[in-house]
Formats: sequence, structure tokens, C-alpha cells
Amino acid sequence: MTISYEDFTKVDIRVGKILEVSDFPEARKPAFKLKIDFGFEIGIKQSSVQAVGAHTKEELLGMLVCCVVNFPPKKVADFTSEVLTLGFKNTADIGWVLITPGKDSVELGSKLA
Repeated sequence: MTISYEDFTKVDIRVGKILEVSDFPEARKPAFKLKIDFGFEIGIKQSSVQAVGAHTKEELLGMLVCCVVNFPPKKVADFTSEVLTLGFKNTADIGWVLITPGKDSVELGSKLA
């Protein structure tokens, strides 16, 4: 399927910093609950992510991640995920490897351009 450039510009992808990571035993697939800081404009949002096996809780804490911030909230078990944390499927087929800007000098809330 092909999309236009205008379609792509509707997806608001921002950089956030993971402030809290907790287990999510109620999820169907192994997952973590995250609290992510996107800076002043967007604030702190929560997300669930199937990164168990690809990342440890300790590794995730403080990590900068890329998230879609303009999807509607999604209910996952008893949890409301407010942003979609982006990642790629792990080659070992366990968890998702999260997308990070690779530099800590990126301002929180920066938009992918």
C-alpha cells in the first residue's frame, strides 16, 4: 500500500524519556508499562510495550524512545496506553527492539521530521 507524503505528515512521532518501567502481568503477551516524559508541550504519557526479552526494565529506564503521540488511547487489559511506542521485531522473535534517536542531545518532545 502506498501513502502520500501528506498522509505521513499526519503521524506525530515524538521523542520521550522513559521515567518508569513496571511489569504488566495482565497483558496477553509479555509486556511492560511505561511512563514517558515528552517535555512541556505534551507532558507525561503512559504506554504498554511488548519489549520483554528484547530489553530489561533497567535498560529501559531513562532511555529515549520514539512514539506516535496522536493516536487515540487504546485499552490493553486494565491499562490505557496513551501513546504508541515504536520498535522493530527482535531477530530472536522475543519482544520489540525500541526505536531510539541514538543521541542523548535530542530535546524531549522533538518531532520526527
